[in-house]
Amino acid sequence: MAGVPVMAPVLGDGDLMKFHADALFTHDAAARMLRVNEPDGAVAPRLFLGRTSAGHVLRAREDLPDTLVVEAAELIAAESVHGPLSALPQCYEAILTLLGRHAPVQRIWSGPAYCIDADALPDASNGVRINGGNVDLLQSFPDWQNEVDLRRQPFYAVVDGGRAIALCCSVRITTLAHEAGVATLPEARGKGWALHAVAAWARAVDALGAIPLYSTSWDNRASQAVARKLGMRQFGVNFHVT
Repeated sequence: MAGVPVMAPVLGDGDLMKFHADALFTHDAAARMLRVNEPDGAVAPRLFLGRTSAGHVLRAREDLPDTLVVEAAELIAAESVHGPLSALPQCYEAILTLLGRHAPVQRIWSGPAYCIDADALPDASNGVRINGGNVDLLQSFPDWQNEVDLRRQPFYAVVDGGRAIALCCSVRITTLAHEAGVATLPEARGKGWALHAVAAWARAVDALGAIPLYSTSWDNRASQAVARKLGMRQFGVNFHVT
């Protein structure tokens, strides 16, 4: 009917986890993981399990045997959606045993995944957009100075004394979602500067029509504090096995 605004669909946690997995890794035509979704990205983990209260998302690397992937899918299908997401998956030991038949398990990684409501963020007016014309502001972040291009945009920093002290940029990008990468100088941590950089970045991603996503590991308390202070909503938990 004319004059009635069209409401954007509400994304569920399962949808967000699929977008998250798509942003984290590149995939082949069969939705098998290939590499980390970054320029010259490392080989993807052998298995990704994204757990949410609405269901779980399983992705397997392209070199895993089909029979093993079927067994893994059966284990994940039996995984409850009602248990605490902060706990290990109920199928944890079974998954490790299953992957151990293929090759020794080398690394296990887990942590929370969040989405950001840009409209609910605090003022981010002191976030400075970083581009080729002011990359010298990243003098205190030399590893990031060569990353200021389309692969990392939007890119924002909080500047003090002519240098960036905290930054946030897109590190994994799809047309639907961007994943945040955050860094803060050691002497500037715990003072809230990262909040301003993340808020400015999230607003810019939202303005592009994409979803700003944020994830971290369980042992990174500082990163989880940023998510909590900005009111991010945790939609699930990542579990990677290499």
